[in-house]
Amino acid sequence: MGILIGLVVTLGCVLGGFMAMGGHLEVLMQPWELVIIGGAALGTFLVANPMATVKDTGKAIVEALKQAVPKEQDYLETLGVLHSLMRELRTKTRSEVEAHIDNPDDSPIFQAYPSVLKNYDLTHFICDYCRIIIIGNARSHEIEALMDEEIQTIRTDKLKSYHALIAVGDGLPALGIVAAVLGVVKAMGALDQSPEILGGLIGAALVGTFLGIFLSYAVVGPIATKIKTVREKKNRLYIVVKQTLLAYMNGSLPQVAIEFGRKTISSYDRPSIDSVEQSTLNTAIVEKKAA
Repeated sequence: MGILIGLVVTLGCVLGGFMAMGGHLEVLMQPWELVIIGGAALGTFLVANPMATVKDTGKAIVEALKQAVPKEQDYLETLGVLHSLMRELRTKTRSEVEAHIDNPDDSPIFQAYPSVLKNYDLTHFICDYCRIIIIGNARSHEIEALMDEEIQTIRTDKLKSYHALIAVGDGLPALGIVAAVLGVVKAMGALDQSPEILGGLIGAALVGTFLGIFLSYAVVGPIATKIKTVREKKNRLYIVVKQTLLAYMNGSLPQVAIEFGRKTISSYDRPSIDSVEQSTLNTAIVEKKAA
């Protein structure tokens, strides 16, 4: 919603200011200039990026439009599933714990936290490191280095769409000049026409420059930045998992370990200690009844 409101305000101010200066909106209606710029931008985008990045860019734009960032409930569920797994690690046998991490879709622990289970990458990140903890031979500093490396890899993959859009945005002003040059070439073929006709053709050509710059700095650039913000916030869930499991490996009790994870959450989204305790307590009661 924020993106749409921002685009409406930007476009309204630009066009409103143009009209207030005495400009006529019909002069800006140059669909073929837009076809040249948009088509060239799309073509270069497809040339520069693999299909996986192209598809992920569409997904990222939808996430940005929906502001699909983790909410307090998402953090509570992430901490909750970690708390439940750590309690299992402390009290159950290896085979019983492996039943949860080998097949999380059928695990009652993961089923109790649907937002975590729906996040395929996060679920398997949790399961992979719980499996390493079960093995018991790895040291915490080795696991921390491995986690950092994997989180950095995930971050790089998730930001490929951001970098792809930034490259398109950087090229749009130049593509606008291409459209303007083509418009000037067309105008040069009408030098024998009246000044009114010739002026209209030159004005139409200059619209290409306007569109290239406007789309770059007022549309594509801000959307790319929004994508980066959303993806960075989604990546924070992995940091929560990392700090929680490392605290557990270093000897902290499950209830203390999740506090390490809670502290890595931004203060704007961080659930209170009471909320975390209440959430884990309610889940523990449900699990006990199910057992």
